[in-house]
Amino acid sequence: MGGFFGITSRKDCLVDVFFGTDYHSHLGTRRGGLAAYDPEIGLQRKIHSIENAPFRTKFENVFHEMRGIAAIGCISDTDPQPLLVRSRLGNYAICIIGVIRNADELIETCLSKEGGYFDAMTGGRVNSTQLFSALMSQKTDFAEGIRYAQELIEGTASVLILKDDGSLIAARDKVGRLPVCIGKSEDGYAVSFESFACLKLGFELERELGPGEIVHLTPAGEEVLRPAGKTKRICSFLWSYYGYPTSNYEGVNVEAMRYRNGEIMAEQDEQNGFDEPIDYVGGVPDSGTPHAIGYANQSGKKFARAFIKYTPTWSRSFMPQTQTDRDRIAKMKQIPVHELIQGKNLLFVDDSIVRGTQLKETVEFLYENGAKAVHMRSACPPILFGCKFLNFSRTTSDMELIARRVILELEGEEGFAHLDEYSDGTTERGKNLRRAIADRFHFASLDFQSLEGVIKAIGLPPCELCTYCWNGKE
Repeated sequence: MGGFFGITSRKDCLVDVFFGTDYHSHLGTRRGGLAAYDPEIGLQRKIHSIENAPFRTKFENVFHEMRGIAAIGCISDTDPQPLLVRSRLGNYAICIIGVIRNADELIETCLSKEGGYFDAMTGGRVNSTQLFSALMSQKTDFAEGIRYAQELIEGTASVLILKDDGSLIAARDKVGRLPVCIGKSEDGYAVSFESFACLKLGFELERELGPGEIVHLTPAGEEVLRPAGKTKRICSFLWSYYGYPTSNYEGVNVEAMRYRNGEIMAEQDEQNGFDEPIDYVGGVPDSGTPHAIGYANQSGKKFARAFIKYTPTWSRSFMPQTQTDRDRIAKMKQIPVHELIQGKNLLFVDDSIVRGTQLKETVEFLYENGAKAVHMRSACPPILFGCKFLNFSRTTSDMELIARRVILELEGEEGFAHLDEYSDGTTERGKNLRRAIADRFHFASLDFQSLEGVIKAIGLPPCELCTYCWNGKE
């Protein structure tokens, strides 16, 4: 994934952009970057790896090296950015969030033109932000170029540009899969992925950009360069998993959605006649916890944290680059509370079940520490399709998904013709899928939130939500 934050102001704003960017650290673990514009110095940029240290520690000396009345920052889970670019459109800094699935094809198209070239990264790869800039520069202005690039891209690209006059250009991806919001203060404007970052830095939220909308911001005001489109498909997983709890997307708060989601799952269990004795309801930390609170509140069962994540040194389990190391770190972080596990019947809620690798080890850890039974609930439906629009998951093949693998074992490839039934826990195929996964992971029981339940918890019209990873519908 990734996130960005920027300010155009009447006064030096680098400190605020530093903190605003840091507030996006939950969205990426590979690179962090800042770019600033100062009338005397011009454009400046710093990029650091954040794989082994957080953004704030890598950039703690930046205030001695940079300054600016306008700046942008980016947390990236992919390529180094922001980039400084000189092109027919002028001098500017640029960062993008999203993913370009057809990058190789677009690179070859650019290289086929006279004089076309790219800086090569390790292995001959091309920085996706540079590719976007090359596509954008084929047009005569930023708005036309951004739209042109977005139309060519298979995937998603939201864009934040810092011009060499201190103004910003912000563009939301063409169908609004990711959020972009605008904040206003007496000194200027801010652009942010996460809405709470604006609020914490003293900006009033003006609005969210619409799908494909492009705006030009100066300290004096806002100009719409391209109006919003009519088609919206914001990612539903924002609320279920990777969105920050204090943020609002399309007016819907993440934490509140997760409470509602848990309540709906508890209601579903009650309707299905689930009456197993449960001593405690808990969430697989951290994003599963609010779903579990909602479940406990609705069911009347006690909420407890039977194990705690030790996060001072390893804040996120997928920071290491190999799956083996990620699994080891995830296991080392789990610290049990024996009084809440020994001899207890536990029901845990996780935000999702993707591959199931770490969840399997979590359940084994609970049994090793004396749990009598571990029931599991997933706060979203079975994930049956790897996302092709974003890069929040490391899944490269649908067959990495645990639900897909189990369906293949149950019924062979014929099962893939009945994915709707497997997703639905009321059908025979759906029940078989849940039993098979529960047996594999030693769950006392397993169920998934329904697609209808997730949509109800979010509260937006289904036509405005992307649910591709669950039902394959674009």
